[in-house]
Amino acid sequence: MELMLSIDIEKCIRCGKCVKICPSMILGQEKTGGEIRVLAPENCIRCGHCVAVCPTGAVVHADFPPEKVHAFDYKDYPAAEQMMLLCRARRSNRAFAEKPVPEALLSQIVEAAYRAPTASNAQEVGFTLVTDPAKLRLITEFTLGVFGKALKKMRHPLLRPLVKWTMPDALRYEPVFERLLREDAQGHDMILRNAKAVLLIHTPQASRFGCQDANLAYQNGSLMAECLGVSQFYTGFVCSAIQQDRKSHLEKMLGIEGQIHAGMALGMPAFRYVNYIDRLGLRENTL
Repeated sequence: MELMLSIDIEKCIRCGKCVKICPSMILGQEKTGGEIRVLAPENCIRCGHCVAVCPTGAVVHADFPPEKVHAFDYKDYPAAEQMMLLCRARRSNRAFAEKPVPEALLSQIVEAAYRAPTASNAQEVGFTLVTDPAKLRLITEFTLGVFGKALKKMRHPLLRPLVKWTMPDALRYEPVFERLLREDAQGHDMILRNAKAVLLIHTPQASRFGCQDANLAYQNGSLMAECLGVSQFYTGFVCSAIQQDRKSHLEKMLGIEGQIHAGMALGMPAFRYVNYIDRLGLRENTL
């Protein structure tokens, strides 16, 4: 489909910002103050940078009509000190209260995740919010099932040397898997920790940067959850099981088309942290 993109010459002040900001170089300006021209609209990735940067609304883009363009003021951003405090204080919190997470808060978390950038502006990231207790239990059972099979391979006298040779780090998880299975048998869910919701982030199987895009989305959602007072943690065990399962069983069970790359367990906090602590020394190189 042909892209409708043009420059309103009556509104354009020829500042050249749209030319400089376009990642696909589809706009041109021969000299400073010269006319802005549309060179190769077929290369547009529909990121909207040109529309967002134009101070006069001169860029006319079919994908971004006036009702989709919203002015804002950088003065309304949180201060750098506030952002740094959020980064310093944010922690995983697996101590959930019994009450559910309000739908309005879940919606804000999903929107924040959805707003994250994607490679080439592909916007292929999908979100599945699971709140049904039966389906939450299904996620836990799937994860433990994968770990149980892995544990059998580790314990098999013939396969153990092969596992040690091909995946030398795998055997150190043997006691971890044992504990997870043992605790679950005693009624303690160590996978989701009785979370009231799980946000699964996925992309089509063919997505080249699916993992990166999904985890960028996770970061946005995680920060929003923290701001809203919703406790969350990264579902690392679930994601590890998904990686080990090559037949996409969990995706099929939940009706998800594509591959899950990230997940967030959510719940209202039973209590919150009162201190933040320093991390190990910053490893930084300046080249």
